[in-house]
Amino acid sequence: MSALHPPTFEWVGPSDDPNDEQFGDVVEPTTLDSADEYDVTLVGEPYDGGVIGRTGAKDGPAAIRVALAGLKTHHFDAGPVARVGDLGTVTLPTGDVRAVQRAVRSVAASVHETTSVPVFVGGDNSLTYANVSPLLADSLGVINLDAHLDVREQRHGATSGTPYRQLLEAGLDAYACLGARHFETSTRYHEYVRERDGAVVTAEEVGDDPVAAADRALDAMGDVDRLYLSLDCDVLDATAAPGVSAPTPGGLTTRECFRLLHHLASDDRLAGFEVVECAPPLDRDGLTVAAAARAIAHVVCALGGDGS
Repeated sequence: MSALHPPTFEWVGPSDDPNDEQFGDVVEPTTLDSADEYDVTLVGEPYDGGVIGRTGAKDGPAAIRVALAGLKTHHFDAGPVARVGDLGTVTLPTGDVRAVQRAVRSVAASVHETTSVPVFVGGDNSLTYANVSPLLADSLGVINLDAHLDVREQRHGATSGTPYRQLLEAGLDAYACLGARHFETSTRYHEYVRERDGAVVTAEEVGDDPVAAADRALDAMGDVDRLYLSLDCDVLDATAAPGVSAPTPGGLTTRECFRLLHHLASDDRLAGFEVVECAPPLDRDGLTVAAAARAIAHVVCALGGDGS
């Protein structure tokens, strides 16, 4: 059985300037019993057993925490972030991907029962199914920032390429992929999404107008009661995020990605966020880790900025 291991990372900001409030100064270890005291809580998921391609995402949570600790808390529009809780790291069982998904789902369900919005720090995309499925009892939509649609058939079991097919088959009400890349998806999988009234917004459309692209994804959510947001780091261009399983050209810039995330996370229906497929062993100069940490910062600020 999977469980949450208490936080072991020491949240300390590296700057010695007393005016530099950093995430290391505002993130605090917490437990499920105390999670309601925070607008946002972090959950580490160090797993890459479902990856199609190059592994390394299991090292994402530790590296992202280090990078996040050193970021300043101030956002020019939203003000500094409020306190953030760290629930620790999921202890993962052995077994195939479906067994891991079942175990992680039980932890995610407990986290979703709190009033805090969880930020799952992955880890690979196969755990998206586990993170989202406890929310399916409600009217739910998912917006996936990703180069790929991840609706592959489960020919040999669940993988990082199957989570949205699993969710759609389990009753997901609305799905949109934001930042999809040409020549990265099979025609049949695009048809599968369209047949289910899903939306695909390409990287080019994001480049033309990020806010309009985000609004198109939100429009595809219809009147769902709750919204889940996922960032697969491979949505970023390979120059911005080399440390992913499948880096390719033609992706989003980090600035486009951050603008999308802040806009989407400002929707008051947001019930959860995740960052997946950040693989530090494959990274160059810490670019992907830095992007993943700043993505979390933008979402946290949208959820918990104090507006000062």
